Amino acid sequence: MLRLKLLNTIKCEIVSSAEAQEQVTHAPAKLSNQRARSEEVGEDITSRLLFLWAAVWDFTQRMHFGVAEHMRECEYSQISTRSSTPMESPHKRRTMKRKWQVFPGRNKFYCNGRIMMARQTGVFYLTLILIVITSGLFFAFDCPFLANTLTPAIPVIGGVLFFFVLGTLLRTSFSDPGVLPRATPEEAADLERQIDIANGSSSTGYRPPPRTKEITINGQTVKLKYCFTCKIFRPPRASHCSLCDNCVERFDHHCPWVGNCVGKRNYRFFYMFILSLSFLTIFIFAFVITHVIMQSHKKGFLTALKDSPARYPFWE
Repeated sequence: MLRLKLLNTIKCEIVSSAEAQEQVTHAPAKLSNQRARSEEVGEDITSRLLFLWAAVWDFTQRMHFGVAEHMRECEYSQISTRSSTPMESPHKRRTMKRKWQVFPGRNKFYCNGRIMMARQTGVFYLTLILIVITSGLFFAFDCPFLANTLTPAIPVIGGVLFFFVLGTLLRTSFSDPGVLPRATPEEAADLERQIDIANGSSSTGYRPPPRTKEITINGQTVKLKYCFTCKIFRPPRASHCSLCDNCVERFDHHCPWVGNCVGKRNYRFFYMFILSLSFLTIFIFAFVITHVIMQSHKKGFLTALKDSPARYPFWE
């Protein structure tokens, strides 16, 4: 019995020692697992904290920019609604102006810059009145007799010529004759510098007359003259009009009868005006003489002159 008890105790001690040894051998693995789990939990908590911090930071930034934008809009609305604030004066200075409003020449503009005329327009109105009155007397006193006696085509042809003359006159007077734009201050300064270097002049105020520039066009050398007013080299056949104070391309002359310069852009209308006015004058003169001759066959030449159409409103 004692032996059995000793054997049992020895077995129990051996088992307990084996279990203890097994626990000792498995303890580092358990510790490593626990450490890994704790590290995973720590990383998870850190990532969640970082995500939460990023969300809070994004929210605060949005709130800050939203408030700032709202305040900026309020400031803009206050500036735009006030009429006497000093912040509005630069806005007024930045208002764009059309070229005809800052045009440096002596022309006059009408209809928002669509009509361009010279400053001296008195002779133009005289031309318009003479054409209208002469044609009106012809249509009022000569055309009824001629239409009944000869043919109704006479007033029709006269009317077509009259409106064509008026159209070409207005087109010549109201259009741009071919004004060349002036140089900007930067372009003028650069051009002046180039001319002074080419002429060998060191002083800034010295201008050797005349200033010319030679260019080659189709194998031929052409001299361009310099305009001191417009600060440009004028192309061939261009000239500066002293009345309008502009350089006009293919300048022909300044016609006071049409109230404008005659140049590249309105020369064909001026030519058609002169030609059609000549035809209208010959047409009216010829049929007025015809009217007087036909009346002289009935009443005599002197009586026909006395009974001229101009006397109808006063004596009949």
